[in-house]
Amino acid sequence: MPIINRIAEFHADMRQWRRDIHAHPETAFEEHRTSETVATLLAEFGIAVHRGLGGTGVVGTVEGRLAGSRAIMLRADMDALHIHEKNGFAHASQHGGKMHACGHDGHTAMLLGAARYLAETRNFAGKVHLVFQPAEESQGGGRRMIEDGLFAKFPADSVFGMHNWPGLPAGEFAVRPGPMMASSDHVEIVVTGKGGHAAMPHLTVDPILAASQIVVALQTIVSRNVHPLEGAVVTVTQFHAGDSWNVIPPDVLLRGTARAFQPAVRDILEQRIQALAEGIAAAHGASAAVRYERHYPSTINSEAETALAAATLDEIVGPARVRRDMLPSMGAEDFSFMLRERPGSYVWIGNGEGDGLHHPAYDFNDEILPLGASYWARLAERLLSG
Repeated sequence: MPIINRIAEFHADMRQWRRDIHAHPETAFEEHRTSETVATLLAEFGIAVHRGLGGTGVVGTVEGRLAGSRAIMLRADMDALHIHEKNGFAHASQHGGKMHACGHDGHTAMLLGAARYLAETRNFAGKVHLVFQPAEESQGGGRRMIEDGLFAKFPADSVFGMHNWPGLPAGEFAVRPGPMMASSDHVEIVVTGKGGHAAMPHLTVDPILAASQIVVALQTIVSRNVHPLEGAVVTVTQFHAGDSWNVIPPDVLLRGTARAFQPAVRDILEQRIQALAEGIAAAHGASAAVRYERHYPSTINSEAETALAAATLDEIVGPARVRRDMLPSMGAEDFSFMLRERPGSYVWIGNGEGDGLHHPAYDFNDEILPLGASYWARLAERLLSG
């Protein structure tokens, strides 16, 4: 595979950066050591550095040696997860209960590799903004950076993201226009009845019975309210009620997630969850209070930018290794907030076989570091060719 020779020369450096970050994982908005490492390296490369967007975010700006007014934005995420690592290698997590189980350490190292190359060559016209984002995992760090003025301070014509994908062979990429990842919303339902003695249920309004019926009914939304060719998920993940053998509790707490690719389907999920919960609770003589929180929007790639990203990947690994037929994922990604602000594209880079994302034995594949960095570099040179 035609990895850029200069990037291949410092593969060992990227591996060292990646493993150092892996050994010192930091979770959402606590990426102080990681952001300091990133900022220090960018400064050593001769890149202008801005710190503090989104709390611990870092933005580096590389200016090309050719005249040009256009700018693009390349983004990597830096945060880890609250997971106890089960690996025994030398670079395993040194922070108990925290782990880079999603490969953000590798994403950061790949973008640092591209930064080093772009700073050395500057073979483009305009500016490349290198965004190292905190708190991708459920905390909306991308949104926070935008709220802090990301695009006002660093104007960009387009934005690009990349995530490793276990199961996709190393040396391959996947990309598609349109939805790439789903929206992710939080659902909370409190069912309130009338508690009492478990041996005298006729004197109670049993919220457990009502909540159980709600859980079952929610599974009909996707099969009966969403078009069969549209993707959606409604999953109840928590059911909290009572703490005694012989007491019917007064209320039940349900929590879960709702996922969709299209905004119209997202609307259907919210409407039907509320209607079913309230109606079923009322039918049992209980009541239901529904909280539906819109969390991450769907990650939707724009047509033109995805075509440019795919053409760049074709040059690097060949068209046969660029998968354009993979189904989008019901996972969510807060790069979606950036794609709502600017056109762009989000690609998957094959991580090879092994444990999947968020698994306690997962590890990023160091062999793909030069490949991802080469993609970033060639994409910048293609889009800002003058």
